[in-house]
Amino acid sequence: MRILLLILLLAIALFKLTFISPALAAETSNGAKIFEANCASCHIGGGNILITEKTLKKEALSKYLKDYDNDSIQAIIHQVQNGKNAMPAFKDKLSTEEILQVAAYVFQNAQQGW
Repeated sequence: MRILLLILLLAIALFKLTFISPALAAETSNGAKIFEANCASCHIGGGNILITEKTLKKEALSKYLKDYDNDSIQAIIHQVQNGKNAMPAFKDKLSTEEILQVAAYVFQNAQQGW
């Protein structure tokens, strides 16, 4: 799991510096499907229909997710796995791989401004 996370982080770093890699494109493509099936009902377009200020935009993630500025992907993974307040936990609904894919999708869209 740690190796997979490190590989994903490296792919994201390369993306930020150059272009989207095929591996990350696959991760985020699957992540988009998982997001649509599980998250979009509350977070359509990166928003939040329940608590409007707690969006999935980079500024809000930085403000509301612990350690987002130090380890963005891990902070998103933690939130998806464990939930908080009105957000349910998905650790028993999604596999580790699916959580990683949706985290990559959320991170990429947050970086690009949804």
